[in-house]
Order: sequence, then C-alpha cells, then structure tokens
Amino acid sequence: MTIEITHTRREGTLIEGTSRGDGSAEILRRREYGRTQRQPFRWSRNLDCWYLPHSRDHATYTPSLELLAQRLRDAGFEVTLTIDNADRRSFSEAEKEREAKADGRAERFGEYADSAAQNSEAAWKKSHDLSERFAFGQPILVGHHSEGRARRDHARMDDAMRKSISERDRADHWTGRAQAAANYEQFRKDPGRTLRRLDKLRADLRAVEKWQRGESAKGFSRNPADPELEIERQELTEEIAHWQQVIKDAEAAGFKVWSKADFKRGDFVLYRGTWYEVLRVNPKSLTIPHIHNGTGKRIVRATGNQHDNWTWTAPYDGVSGRKSAEEMQPQRVEAAEQQGQAEQSAPSKEPVPAEKPTPVAAPAAGSDGQDGMALVLIASKNSRRSRKRALWAMTRREAQAVCGDSRTSGRSYMLTWTDRPGVEGTDWEWTPDNGSLDPVLSDLGITPRREWTAAAQAPAEAA
Repeated sequence: MTIEITHTRREGTLIEGTSRGDGSAEILRRREYGRTQRQPFRWSRNLDCWYLPHSRDHATYTPSLELLAQRLRDAGFEVTLTIDNADRRSFSEAEKEREAKADGRAERFGEYADSAAQNSEAAWKKSHDLSERFAFGQPILVGHHSEGRARRDHARMDDAMRKSISERDRADHWTGRAQAAANYEQFRKDPGRTLRRLDKLRADLRAVEKWQRGESAKGFSRNPADPELEIERQELTEEIAHWQQVIKDAEAAGFKVWSKADFKRGDFVLYRGTWYEVLRVNPKSLTIPHIHNGTGKRIVRATGNQHDNWTWTAPYDGVSGRKSAEEMQPQRVEAAEQQGQAEQSAPSKEPVPAEKPTPVAAPAAGSDGQDGMALVLIASKNSRRSRKRALWAMTRREAQAVCGDSRTSGRSYMLTWTDRPGVEGTDWEWTPDNGSLDPVLSDLGITPRREWTAAAQAPAEAA
C-alpha cells in the first residue's frame, strides 16, 4: 500500500495509507518533525489518519517531510510526497472555525465538570453513609467478631472520601477549562489586545513589503522572488482587515480608540485606575509621572510626588479616560466626590455621613469586651514600614470576623487587628481603602469607620 504525505495550508500535514502494526507508527512518533523539528505525528480518530499538530495555516518545513519520506522508503514503504503551500483558507474562515471549536470545547468540558461533580457527591454520600455506624465514636473492637467488618468499613470510607476529593479537584479543573473556552472569543476580540495585535501585524507587513523590494528588514534579507513572500503578504493583509473590523464593531458599541490627537500636555489620563497628569504626548504613548507615585493615590500630578524625576509611558491601548486640567481642579474634584457620596445608598446599620465621620472612642486599657473598638491593620510581606497601616475602625467582634475571613488574606498581605494601636502618626497611620474588600464587608454586614479618637492608650499590642 502506498503512503501519501500531503501538506496544504488549508488542511495541514496529513499522512494516509498506513495500517495498524505495519511499522510506520514507530517512525511517525519520533519527535523530529515540523517547523521546530521537535514534533511527532499524532493519530486522529476524526480524520482517520496521522497529522502534524499546528501545521494548518502555515507553510511546511520541506526538509522535515523529505526526511520522513526517506525513512519510510528505507523501511520498505512506497511513499508519495505532495506539498502545495498556495492552497489556503482565508483568515476570517479560520477564525470562525476556531471560535466554533472553542464553543464545542466549552460544552464538552462543562459536561466533564458536571460528571465529576456528581461522582464527587456520590462518593461523599457513600463515605457519609458508612460513617453512620461510627457516629457515636464506636471504636474497633479488637478480637470481636465485628473487627473485620469495621476495618473494611474504615477502608471503604477512606477510599470513598479520597475519590470524592479527587473528583472534586477534577470538576474544578474541567470547570476552569470550560470557562476559558467559553471566554475565547471575548479574549480574542478584546479591543486593547486587538490594538496591540494590529501594531505587530502592521510591522510584519512592512517587513514583508521591504523584502519584496529587495531591502533588509528585521536584521536580515530574503529572496524577493520567493513566492512565499506574496502568500505572507496576502495573509497579513487579510488578518489586518479582519481585526480592523473588530475595532470598528467595538467603536460602534461605545469603545473609544485613543490617539495623540485626544491629548495635550497638562491633561489628565486615566491609566490602570489612577489619574495621571500628562507630561508629554507621543505618537504611540503618553509620558506620565512614574506609576510608583500612584500608590495609594487617585490623582497624580506632575509635581509634589515622591519620585518627581521618574517618568512612565502609558500606551494609548491602555488608556481608560481623559480629563482636562480645568476638570481636575481641586475644587471641582471635591465637589464631584461629595455629589457621588450623596448619591450612594445609605448603609443598613448606623449610617455615617460622608462629610463628618463619627468619632470612635479609644478602648479603655485592659478592656476585653467583644463590643470594644479595634483597628483593622493591613500587613504586607517583607514590609519595612516604621508605622502600622490602618484600614478601618470597628468592634472587636467585627474585626475578628473580617480578619478570620479567607478572602482578606493573600500571598503578599493579610489583615490583623488590635485594640491598643498606640499613637496615631507615631505608631500607626491611615492607609487609603481601594474598595477591593467591600464585598467581604457587605457579606458580613459590617459598616467600618475611618476615624479613631486620640486618647491615652497602652503600648501597641497586636492581637
């Protein structure tokens, strides 16, 4: 039987004509093929033939296929090799197929996750039912006729619980993969990411056009007569047109594409959630004060910062908003903040006016009551601060609930509390609340405060 090796951009590299046990599999599984010369061929039940992964929509590395053909001929097979790099599909067609496959993966992985969750629940129930026999702490009676059954039940309980945990982890794995597949299209069409992709594609297109003119690009030259250059130019042109349409659709939906024409020196730009004064307007980015100056701040002006001599560049694809210097005047900002606070819904328990926080009396020395007041502090890993950083004031009972919640600690920080913080400004200071823990406070039904009445206190002592 003749083995046929074919490659097209449309279908990729396929090998047909093999049969089980004929000796070809050992040659095809070697990790020596493809553009990287480190890929093996794989068998596809859907295609009913061997294929080279990631070979679609790319030109083949001809020496690799010639090497494979020669090895098969040396093993006694009759081989034909056909390469047609010009047979390709459009980029839009390929992208639609990728999106359809992602939808299929999301549905399939969701079914895997549901199945694993059901298996986990069934295993847990089995372990729980077995444990009913030992609900009141019945020990294993060594030497009794029930000893063998009791030990078997313990072993079955252990096996069932281990299976439950394993299936739960498996369900979490497939849930994550299903979510990633479901978000594929949204991820690919994210406007900011698409703008960055377009910059790279346009640079690649300029390089190909230079090579076609016989010029050097990217540090090297290529043969202008190479037909592959024209195919690459067509592919890049199609892909750029596709992503430009994605940006147009996003603009129609309300997305703003920022550019040099939208800014002038002295304006303010919203970048990564903080307003920065624009120091210089560049073709592809804005020069702003260094982002280290924005720690704990909502507005960073050109001067009066810790690192005034440091700057940062904010690319236009990362910009979220713009305001003029007049709009960012302190009086206008303060008025806007007061209006926003007035429009917020009042808390369900003991509302505190935003304009005048209610003072919190410092606890008496030695007070152990759960309703006594405490300060919630934030501690960071490897921090060398001389003063503690306080987030909120609340009762000791509330502070224990907040600090005991798993959502208030991370890899590099944790919350703690104390009812004897010491002297404000010397032992501790207030730190800005960025609102990231508001859901935790809402779930616990806690309304924190931001003022601690200065009074004689015992030496600082953290709980």
